[in-house]
Amino acid sequence: LMIYYDRFNWRQIVFSFKGTALQKASSRIILLTLFAAGIECIYKTGAHLGWIKSFSGLDPTSHAVLGSLIGFLIVFRMNASNNRYWEGRSHWGQLINSSRNIVRIGTEYTDGGDELADLVSGYVICLRRSLQGNTDTQEADRFLPEDVCRDAERFSNPPVGVSTAISAWIGKYRRNGQLDSQLVRLFEGELCKIIDSQGGCEKILKTPLAFVYVVMIKQLILVYLTTLPIVVCDRIGWWTPALVAIVSLGLCGMEEASVEIENPFDTDDNCLDMESYTTTISRDAGQMVLRKARQMRGSVTIT
Repeated sequence: LMIYYDRFNWRQIVFSFKGTALQKASSRIILLTLFAAGIECIYKTGAHLGWIKSFSGLDPTSHAVLGSLIGFLIVFRMNASNNRYWEGRSHWGQLINSSRNIVRIGTEYTDGGDELADLVSGYVICLRRSLQGNTDTQEADRFLPEDVCRDAERFSNPPVGVSTAISAWIGKYRRNGQLDSQLVRLFEGELCKIIDSQGGCEKILKTPLAFVYVVMIKQLILVYLTTLPIVVCDRIGWWTPALVAIVSLGLCGMEEASVEIENPFDTDDNCLDMESYTTTISRDAGQMVLRKARQMRGSVTIT
């Protein structure tokens, strides 16, 4: 689940481990640090025995240019991943708003608001599970009627099956006269927004960054970090492993953070808390239905 934190608590954030890139990049950082220590040992031994005068002919300035290029590419990579993350959150914001609107209108103008609230709640749960790789109606079956679950599971994309049930609900109440053509257009407009948001989420999920671009960044990072101790070992001595560890943390950490948020619908610590979003929709839909039920009981009592 997404980690919620106090952005003003500097100490807690700085000394955090859970949810940081260090969890996934630590093995690479350790290996690169040990490699740097090995290079320094070879240099010190060779210099002491007179075998080595200058460890390499690599120019530190040229090497710094490579580092600047990698920094530019990683920033571009992080921006691309962050845009996908924010776009995914925007789609779920639209899902929440349109779900509230559909249930609000259906509850007010028909006597089937409870049925509609269940369909909408089941839909968003199916969508969450579908984006996480589950093509079934588990969890949603406590909201959806058995026949709707059966129909949805016949679809390769179960949320689409549930959306057709919502459209069928609109058609049923149009035919029995509780919805006029204007309300039907309003309902279908909000339902189309929901479907558009689903399509936007699926676009993010099924369109990763180009493989050739991702590979190039990883290869350049590897080349830079493996040549860094060769460039600096005769200048900073045994500080070389420490420098490599710090630079590796920065480069590998930022690259790993970009990889994690590239798919905002996964279950990693920094992905979107879609379970909270679906709970919000189910809660709000249920409260709208309960409010209408209380109003109906009050009008019956007064009569």
